[in-house]
Amino acid sequence: MKAALFDLDGVVFDTEPQYTIFWGGIFREYNPGNDGLEEKIKGSTLVEIYEKYFADRPDVQESITQRLNDFETHMQFNYVPCFVDYVLQLRAAGVKTAIVTSSNRDKMNALYRQRPEVKDYFDAILTSEDFRESKPSPDCYLTAAARFGFAATECTVFEDSFNGLKAGRASGAYVIGLATTNSADAIAPYCDRVIADYKPLLKKG
Repeated sequence: MKAALFDLDGVVFDTEPQYTIFWGGIFREYNPGNDGLEEKIKGSTLVEIYEKYFADRPDVQESITQRLNDFETHMQFNYVPCFVDYVLQLRAAGVKTAIVTSSNRDKMNALYRQRPEVKDYFDAILTSEDFRESKPSPDCYLTAAARFGFAATECTVFEDSFNGLKAGRASGAYVIGLATTNSADAIAPYCDRVIADYKPLLKKG
């Protein structure tokens, strides 16, 4: 492994339960009777959500964006257990590290205000503005690998969502699935290894 490429939500930070609550409330308000949409959108960009569920309602899109921005300003960014120890271990070994997320820069700025140290853990941070195509397209991971001058086959992708796992696999990278958002059994077919957190990856001694 020459580079470790990490998705953000559910991979670096255990934020997915908070988003499930937020989007569950949004869909109950604007799509009553259509239960479970908050589960179906995991790994989707905001643009994709709007195109699929609110394409003909620009006024609703504007309202949701404002509410989401406020929500992300106040949400808690708690690291997935043992992530910090693991990423420091990788950097000490000379492995390049990157965040590869569908989140936009506004959301990342909110993150930096709460967790300024996160910038020190990564050699590169790529957001939705850096990609032509969204996951499950492999474009984001191919772009991240190229940023370091590596082939994707020389990288390991860490993902939790189905679209993200599919993107990692399509890129040719080795894919480790985090069972933080979906069950281990559900994501197993889409990755090379499943972990609940980073403890199993830490070197002993």
